[in-house]
Amino acid sequence: MSKDFSRSQRVADQIQRELADLIKAEVKDPRIGMITITAVEVTRDYAYAKIFYTTLSSKEDNILIEEGLKHASGFLRSQLSSRMKLRVIPQLHFIYDESIERGLYLSRLIDEAIGNKD
Repeated sequence: MSKDFSRSQRVADQIQRELADLIKAEVKDPRIGMITITAVEVTRDYAYAKIFYTTLSSKEDNILIEEGLKHASGFLRSQLSSRMKLRVIPQLHFIYDESIERGLYLSRLIDEAIGNKD
């Protein structure tokens, strides 16, 4: 019997759900607007978590959002500790996820290449 999901993946999924809820409902920092948490990666010892997020804001706003998230990371970690029953709550590192922008860019390149063949 193979493991479909490892425990660290289940913990990462739970952290993603809880953080999305916390950012929407509890964080009052005006720098943090509408963001979407796209993925969470947790180390095997649960000491660190990479939180990947995306937003529809400009690059200048992304810098402010990242600063706001870094500032709120301690609060978010303490709230996670009360919501999740883990012995170790990971330190949160927020990383802007550029995959959506890269996908749009590649799609635009493909559309241009197809358009030039006609």
